[in-house]
Amino acid sequence: MKHRLLIALPLAAVLAVPVLAQTTSSNPSQPAATPATSTDTATGKAPLALPSREGFWGRINPFARKNYVKRQTEPIRDRVNELDELTSANSKAIRDTDARAQAGIKLASDKADQADQHALDAGNKATMAQQTAQQATTRVQTVETVVSNIDQYKAQNQTEIRFRPGQTTLSQTAKDAIDQMATTVKGQHGYIFEVQGFSSGKGQTAITNSQKMAESVVRYLVLNHEIPVYRIYLVGMGNAPSADEAAAKTKRVSGGRVEISLLKNDLEQLASTK
Repeated sequence: MKHRLLIALPLAAVLAVPVLAQTTSSNPSQPAATPATSTDTATGKAPLALPSREGFWGRINPFARKNYVKRQTEPIRDRVNELDELTSANSKAIRDTDARAQAGIKLASDKADQADQHALDAGNKATMAQQTAQQATTRVQTVETVVSNIDQYKAQNQTEIRFRPGQTTLSQTAKDAIDQMATTVKGQHGYIFEVQGFSSGKGQTAITNSQKMAESVVRYLVLNHEIPVYRIYLVGMGNAPSADEAAAKTKRVSGGRVEISLLKNDLEQLASTK
């Protein structure tokens, strides 16, 4: 009887240890963990479950077996990989958003630059239009002035050619004086030559001689300087005194003379404003 009791006591102690461990793990006094919803995690999945029971020896020494360790770490490793993928996707989305934002900013800046350039071009065109209008106004005013003074010729230059009694041909000195006057109107507009011949003597003879002397001057202007005939006005004054002689009341010299006057109007001014 004593031997049976000694054997039964150790056996009962060994059997009581698992029961005590199970009772401790399932103690109702400790509050149970509330399972988290799928929205409480970054991946949207349910949280990792508690490890399954591995028996008494599994709880006493869970690292004793490789399969147990592998089963416990695989869910953790999977979640870590999922978090890495989620982080990579978020980073890519951020980069894409930033790239689109930068492209939009650059496009807006380019549009603003184009608008500024268009405004600058419009301002330049407006300035050019204003200058053109001002030039047109000035030209119109000039034309009005010229038209109003088209028949008003003003004396610009005057010279006198002397002839000996009975002479009607030009001397070299007379030709030089005519050349000096004619060269000043080359290529110009709005001018005329007034040629007046004066001769000593009386009556029709004086008029004829003065006409011949004036014609020699006109002939030289037309042939040697290509002055159009319509720009030359010739008149034989005979023995009539000139305006200067009448004012001074001086004695007229013998022989003859020709007075050449260059007159201009404002047509040259109009040509210079083109």
